[in-house]
Amino acid sequence: MRITAKRVGLGLAAAVAGYGVFALIRPASVRVETARATRRPLVVTVDEEGETRVRDRFVVAAPVAGRVARITLREGDPVRAGTVVARIFPAPLDPRTRDQAAARVEAAEDAQRAAAAAVAQAKAAHDQAHREWERARRLAAQNAIATEAHERIDLEEVSRARDLESAEFRAQAAAHEVEVARAALAGGGEPIAIRSPVAGRILRVPEPSERVVTPGTPLAEVGDRSRLEIVADLLSADAVKVPGGAPMQIEGWGGETLRGRVRLVEPSAFTKISALGVEEQRVNVIGDLLDQPATLGDRYRVEIRIVIWSADGVLTVPASALFRAGDGWHLFVVEGGKARARSVTVGHRTSVDAEITAGVSEGEVVIRYPNDRVSDGVRVVERP
Repeated sequence: MRITAKRVGLGLAAAVAGYGVFALIRPASVRVETARATRRPLVVTVDEEGETRVRDRFVVAAPVAGRVARITLREGDPVRAGTVVARIFPAPLDPRTRDQAAARVEAAEDAQRAAAAAVAQAKAAHDQAHREWERARRLAAQNAIATEAHERIDLEEVSRARDLESAEFRAQAAAHEVEVARAALAGGGEPIAIRSPVAGRILRVPEPSERVVTPGTPLAEVGDRSRLEIVADLLSADAVKVPGGAPMQIEGWGGETLRGRVRLVEPSAFTKISALGVEEQRVNVIGDLLDQPATLGDRYRVEIRIVIWSADGVLTVPASALFRAGDGWHLFVVEGGKARARSVTVGHRTSVDAEITAGVSEGEVVIRYPNDRVSDGVRVVERP
C-alpha cells in the first residue's frame, strides 16, 4: 500500500494537534530555588545586645550630713588608693546623730571583718584551682587529658584569680569605710577628707558643685576600666540553654570581634517591658572579656553571640526549606524533575541552617522557600 503525501500531511497535522492538546492540559513547571544537603560545621548561638561595665565599681558617698566643697576631679581622671576625692564640712553632731555615727562605725568594722573572711575564702579557692591547673598542665604535656577538660580547668583558675582580686578590692574598700566612719564620729569643725578606696579612674561625678548633702549621697564613682565584664539580659527561655563557661563573641562595638566566656547566669529573672509593650522575663548573663582593647570603656553598647552548641560534619539544609505539617517538619526534594515531599527529623537550628538527623541524604537537592504552587509530584525547574 502506497503512502500518499496527503496521508502524511494528515498524520503530521494530527500529531501536532495532539501535542498541542497535551501541552495545554499538562501542568506548567514551577520555577524553584534549590540547595544541596551538605555536611559542614554548625554553630548554634544565642544573640543579644549587651553592655560593658567595670567589674568592681565603688561609689564614694558622703559619710555624714554637711557641706561638700566643689569636686575638682573629672570623669577619666586617674586616682590612687587614698587620693582625696572630696572634702566635706560636717554639720554639728547632736546626740542622736552621734549615736548613728557610732552605729555606722560598728557596721563598718563588721563589714571589714566579713571582707577579710571573704579574701581568705577566695584565696583558698584560688590556691586549689591553681593546683588543679598545675596538674592539668603536666597531664596536657603528656597528652593524658582531654583538651576540653584542660580548657575548663584553665578557665576555673582564671575565674578564681579574678574572684580573689575582687575580694581584695572589697577588703580595701571596707577598711576605707571604717576610717571614714571613725572620722565622721569624731566630728568637729575640721573638714573630712573623702578618699578613693582603690586605684583606678573616676567614672562619674554626679554633681561637682559645692552643696549641702545628707549621709549616703553619692559623690563619685571609681573603678578600674581595664577590668571590664559583659552583661546582657536574655529571655529566660534562652538563658536556660546557656552553660557556664560558654564561649562568647563580642561584636558591634566599633572594632574587631572580641573573645569572652560566660561566668554567671544569674539565678533570678526580672520583668522587662519590650519595645512592643510586651512583658518579658529576662535573666542577666555575665561574661568575662578575654580580649580587652584600651578603647573599650564602661557601659559601652556591644552585640554578643553566646555559643550554646557546635559540631563538625553536620548534615545541614537551609532553614528556609523547612515547613511544618501536622506535628512534624517536612521539606521537598527534587527527584527526576519533580518535587517530592519528605518528612524529616530536625536537630539543632540557626536562623540560616538546620541540622537534619533523618529523612534526607547528603547531596540531595532540596527546594528553598516552597510556595503554595509546590506540592508532591509537581514538575519543577531550578531557578538559575
